[in-house]
Amino acid sequence: MDLDFTEAELRRYSRHILLEEVGAVGQAKLRAARVLLVGAGGLGSPLALYLAAAGVGTLGIIDDDRLELSNLQRQVAHVTARIGRNKADSAAEAIAALNPETRVEIHARRLDAGWAWDNIGNYDLVCDGTDNFATRFLLGDACHLLGRPLVSAAVLRFEGQLSVFRSHDGARFPCHRCLHPEPPPEGLVPTCSEAGVLGAVTGVMGTLQATEALKLILGIGEGLAGRLLLWDALDMRFRTVTLKRDPACRLCGPGADIHDLSAHAAPACAV
Repeated sequence: MDLDFTEAELRRYSRHILLEEVGAVGQAKLRAARVLLVGAGGLGSPLALYLAAAGVGTLGIIDDDRLELSNLQRQVAHVTARIGRNKADSAAEAIAALNPETRVEIHARRLDAGWAWDNIGNYDLVCDGTDNFATRFLLGDACHLLGRPLVSAAVLRFEGQLSVFRSHDGARFPCHRCLHPEPPPEGLVPTCSEAGVLGAVTGVMGTLQATEALKLILGIGEGLAGRLLLWDALDMRFRTVTLKRDPACRLCGPGADIHDLSAHAAPACAV
C-alpha cells in the first residue's frame, strides 16, 4: 500500500484522514481503487462527482448517450454548454475540474455482453446508474459470474431504492436475480422519461450509491448486501427490507443454469 502522499493530497483529503475509520491507509485504498460507473446521468452524476472528490484513483464511465437539455434538471455533472456531447466525455470533464488526481477511463459506447465479459473484471466494483431492466440484468449476471460487487440504485417519480449485490462472496449474500428472477414484460414499468422524476431524488440516491461504494473500498461499516433500502421522498420515509438467497435462483442457486452472458442482447445505457 503506497502511503506516500503529496502535500496537496494531504490538504485535499484532510477530512478523510482525520477519520479513524479512514486515515492514511484508507485514503491509499481509495487512491488504488478502480470503479466502473455504468451510466453518467441522474444517478451517475452525483456518484461520479463524490467518488472523484473522495479520491478514488480510477473511474471508468460507460455511456453512449448524448446530453440533452431535458437531462440538466437532474444530471448535475453536466452543463448547458456541453449539450450534444457524449455523457461519459462530459462527466470526465467535470471530474477533471473537480479532482485532476482521479484518472477517468471513458467508454463512449453501448454496454453489451461482450464488453461486460471482457472489461468488468478490470474493475474492483461496479455501480449501476441505468434505468432499463435489460442493462440491470446484464450487470447483475456479469458481476456475479466475474466476482465483482454491484452497487445498484433505481429511481422513479418520488421514490428510490438501493442495494449491494455480492453473491460471489458466499451463500449468505443474495444476487440480483434473487430479488428479481426475470425482467418484467416490456412496457409494464415506466421509465423516468415516461413517468417523470424529481431531480433531487436522483441526487440523494446517487450519493447513497457513492457512500456504499466508498464503504466497500474501505471495508468499513455495515453495507447493504442482503438488504434493500427503499425511500419515499414525499413522506420522507426510509425503510429497509431483508433479502434472502433464493435456493431456486437460476444464477446463484445450487441448480443454476446461467453460466455465461450468451442470453443477453445488447442493451443501451440510459439514465
